[in-house]
Order: sequence, then C-alpha cells, then structure tokens
Amino acid sequence: MPGTKIGHFRDLVQLASGPLRPVMECVRALILEIDPDACEVVRLGEEAASYGCGPRKMIDGYAYIMPFRSWVNLGFFQGASLADPQGLLEGTGAKLRHLKLRTVADTEKAGVRALVKEAYAERKAASR
Repeated sequence: MPGTKIGHFRDLVQLASGPLRPVMECVRALILEIDPDACEVVRLGEEAASYGCGPRKMIDGYAYIMPFRSWVNLGFFQGASLADPQGLLEGTGAKLRHLKLRTVADTEKAGVRALVKEAYAERKAASR
C-alpha cells in the first residue's frame, strides 16, 4: 500500500498520549501471551499494529491495536462472528468489531481475554 510505513511497536506507542501508552503495552502483552508466535506488523501510516498468523492484515490477521485521543481500540478483523456474551464489542461493519480500552484495568475486564483467544483460534483454524 503506497505511503504505508512499517515500524516498531515502540514507534506506535510514541504516537499515543502518555496515559494510553501503558494500555497499549498491556493489550499487546495479552495478545502475545495468548499467541507467542503472532506475526506483529506495525503500520505507522495507519497508526495501528496488527496481529495474525501471517503478515496479511485482512487474511491472516485476527486483532489490531490502534490508539485514539482518549482510548485504544482493540479490534478484531473477524469480530462480527465472535461470541461476545459481555457485550464489549462495538461496530456495525460486515466483519470488523472493536472495543475501547481507556485504562489498564479495561484490558483485564471479563471477556477481553476470551475475545482475543477466540479470534486467534478462528484465524489459526482458517489458515490450515
């Protein structure tokens, strides 16, 4: 994609406001705990990091981290198909869904870990 600059997660964290930086680090740690072999691609032009079974965002990817002014989106590329008994997911797209994380405590809410696990399992099964 023209204009897309690939970078490092630390570069993405620097684009976020100070209070959101620990939130980004916590949600990244959660993803990497669930999937230590995740393919992390940081697209600085999009101000987002994607996580997947391979580098292709919409095909291999299952989650993304994107900072905004007052929150961090934890998004799911196939989010519309995820079970969400806690009602955390937002969005109306055909596939994408996200949740807004404003504090480190938000990353520990019931249901967040389950969403990441389910999204990862779905993409892993789809890539076989």
